Amino acid sequence: MDMDHGVSNARAAGAQPAAEGVHRADVSAVNSAASRSLYKARVPIYPKLVHGRFRAVKWAALIAALAVYYVVPWIRWDRGPNAPGQAVLVDFPHQRFYFFAIEIWPQEVYYITGLLILGALGLFLVTALFGRVWCGYACPQTVWTDLFIAVERLVEGDRSARIRMAKAPWTTGKIARKTAKHAIWLLIAGATGGAWVLYFHDAPTIAQNFWTGTAPVSAYAFFGILTFTTYTLAGTMREQVCTYMCPWPRIQAALIDEEALNVTYRVDRGEPRGPHKKGDPWEGRGDCIDCLQCVAACPMGIDIRDGAQLECINCALCIDACDDVMTRIERPKGLIAYDTDLNIKRRAAGETPRFRLLRPRTVLYGVLLLAVGAIMLIGLADRAGLGINVLRDRSPAFVLLSDGSVRNGYTIKVLNRTSSDQHYRLTVDGPAGLAARATGLGEGETLDDFVVGSDRVRPVRVHLTIARPPQSSTAVVFHLTEHQSGEMADNPSVFLSGQE
Repeated sequence: MDMDHGVSNARAAGAQPAAEGVHRADVSAVNSAASRSLYKARVPIYPKLVHGRFRAVKWAALIAALAVYYVVPWIRWDRGPNAPGQAVLVDFPHQRFYFFAIEIWPQEVYYITGLLILGALGLFLVTALFGRVWCGYACPQTVWTDLFIAVERLVEGDRSARIRMAKAPWTTGKIARKTAKHAIWLLIAGATGGAWVLYFHDAPTIAQNFWTGTAPVSAYAFFGILTFTTYTLAGTMREQVCTYMCPWPRIQAALIDEEALNVTYRVDRGEPRGPHKKGDPWEGRGDCIDCLQCVAACPMGIDIRDGAQLECINCALCIDACDDVMTRIERPKGLIAYDTDLNIKRRAAGETPRFRLLRPRTVLYGVLLLAVGAIMLIGLADRAGLGINVLRDRSPAFVLLSDGSVRNGYTIKVLNRTSSDQHYRLTVDGPAGLAARATGLGEGETLDDFVVGSDRVRPVRVHLTIARPPQSSTAVVFHLTEHQSGEMADNPSVFLSGQE
């Protein structure tokens, strides 16, 4: 098989040499113009469809991610009467976040913080081990861009056909194809915006109300925002989002070392590169035949042979493209592969390559991940069915009564996290002579017995009075007890008197 440099070797490897040459000439022209201006116009990228194990993994990741996003809001979960039946729901009107059996209240925002910390640590760990694998397979920008490119390929054809169409004059056929492509993109973007709204309302109800015009204004607003951003970012901006808008390429450089796996061109094996004719010996040269198939497959439009680059998202499509060429020219696969910088040096020195999972930074990230996860699990396991928050009046801080006694006002928020109404008793520990009186309770209710509805927060106004306060600030403790189970919750506060 002849593999000549430039046109001949690109043709032998299955590329379109003429289109490739024109495309590279266009890139050079744009770069030349950009050198004279602060603005650089976007150079369209037409990634070629490749087949292989990493492309299969990306298809699987895409299908799984989209299935989770679009299906999860429709999953039902029975939480009993007077509770929403949606498995995952952000319920702003009732100030709740539901995730299957877990219910997060506004007072428990630290659980959300814990989830964010777990997500960050997990991303740090994966990056330290496998580089930007998140960017290449699971990032929403990657997933939706991959989907949009698949639609573009379906309507307009593969790389060479799209390049020819872009350069061709406008005809009825071209207009029809472009219109069909953008229409499908808008449908996908609309489905994305619509699915997002389902996470904040009961899915069947909002889906019906949305089309009858009776949904909240916020639902239409967020539908429009998500539709616009999905269409714009995945359809027209694509690689520019990863290169110019996303901070992660800059951050991840601090998280990896020479032993992190990254998509790597194995210079020790590929150089010196150049054309190769069938029957010529391979001695004294590298395996790279400079066919540019890795560049044609890259959705970021870079040449992996130039080394580590900010734009590379580690999608590994260049590996599939290169492996296909290596098979055709009867050379071993893996000229481009997941590898480490240290292994490149080891092979150059005649040493055996190896990969270490356990390194100081991976151990640190793993330990922190386990520690935060354990803390959250323990907190959820020990989570009480009742809670109490005490808010002391600040204006006025205290009231001096006519008989010389001092009174402080408090708002006690009693949380009933159970699925049934509960009876509670509220008591206060403090200095001798402390008297507590509630205002605003229902008929027949006292501090010794009052009711809080299921899954509700009930505010209770309490006045504490001391005839002769011992000092200007005195510690008091509010005790809440549930009658049936005896479960208790405490909250400390202070009593202010202004006494010196």
